[in-house]
Amino acid sequence: MTDSPIVADAPDANRWEARLDGELAGIAQYVRTPGVITFIHTEVDPAFEGRGVGAALARTSLDAARAEGLAVVPRCPFYARWIARHPEYQDLVREPTAEVGD
Repeated sequence: MTDSPIVADAPDANRWEARLDGELAGIAQYVRTPGVITFIHTEVDPAFEGRGVGAALARTSLDAARAEGLAVVPRCPFYARWIARHPEYQDLVREPTAEVGD
């Protein structure tokens, strides 16, 4: 049994995926526009709750955004709360714009 989720970008599906023991444990959906990634929805399978899946999705995807020089718009309430609790990621946040869609 794996202790830590394996997280990878699935750009064809516009989402990050977290897997535990080969099973899809959670996703973080996003929309990409030039220079910006907007996180719109995060979902963790109830069978995997409490195992750090959401945190792994957030940390891995935000580290990747930083590495790519992307600004982040946390439309997803989970991402907004997670970033608020982790000040080391707050510099990535950009206010939403009309081009992202409401």
